[in-house]
Amino acid sequence: MTPPPAPVRTSVVICAYTEDRWDDIRAAVESVRHQRRPAYELILVVDHNPDLHLRLKREYPDAVVVENAHERGLSGGRNTGTEVARGDVVAFLDDDAVADPGWLEAFETGFADPAVAGVGGLTRPLWAGGRRPRWFPEEFDWTVGCTYRGMPVERAPIRNVMGGNAAFRREIVGEIGGFSTAIGRSVQGRRSRPLGCEETEFCIRLSQRRPGAVLLFEPGAAIGHKVSAERARFGYFRARCYAEGLSKALVTSSVGAGDGLSSERGYTFRTLPLGVLRGLGDTVRGDLAGLGRASAIVIGLAWTTWGYLVGGMRIRSRS
Repeated sequence: MTPPPAPVRTSVVICAYTEDRWDDIRAAVESVRHQRRPAYELILVVDHNPDLHLRLKREYPDAVVVENAHERGLSGGRNTGTEVARGDVVAFLDDDAVADPGWLEAFETGFADPAVAGVGGLTRPLWAGGRRPRWFPEEFDWTVGCTYRGMPVERAPIRNVMGGNAAFRREIVGEIGGFSTAIGRSVQGRRSRPLGCEETEFCIRLSQRRPGAVLLFEPGAAIGHKVSAERARFGYFRARCYAEGLSKALVTSSVGAGDGLSSERGYTFRTLPLGVLRGLGDTVRGDLAGLGRASAIVIGLAWTTWGYLVGGMRIRSRS
């Protein structure tokens, strides 16, 4: 009789960088502690902030609290957490997010299939003030780090997960070379442009180096992600779209345009036109904010495209 597979041991990694988010960090930690299926260990990685490191060590003596051993930024922090982890799976949670009680249980269910290399979950926006801005289109929830319209609604294979709510088999992260520190906010400074796409580049690189590996979207692995009042403003929305274009240019220079833009083509030519039509239809039916949502989709696409073109020109000028 074949013995049942051993239970998955999951190390949860939360990367933090500022004491300004102290209350958010505590909420994230508490959400991990209240999981129906407990984490094997909790790892808090502090990004080059000695005061925060000491404060977290005092506050959480039962957690593994370490300093980022790599280049400043989220990629370096995630790589540090993975290197320290002892679990079979490493799950990443943003320091301004809270996980639902069944978060880890859903992740571990996804890894029951040995072909699955990574699992991404559902990320809901927790808007400041409790309400989504009426002009903000769901198609662009990725600008605030959340699941967006156009993604699957049920469990399904995907090209890449969203890094603030994702889990990977630990040994694969090291085998693929970890997250790239050449992509993301660490490139131009934490407070300059809201760059990203570290997890996109990593997932594509993983799929290229391990053909047949599956990346899975699992909506049961759900979290809430806090959206500050600043990030709910149109100025941030536009800046984030432009930065996404810059980041996508870096991704395609690393993994090629074919894989680097495979999901974006369907999103651009199917999801966004439908979103514009939906907004215009809402306007005709009396919801004047629908025109704002339709306009935001057009502007967001334009600024993302412009960022991609500018990023591509910069890369070619350096080569």
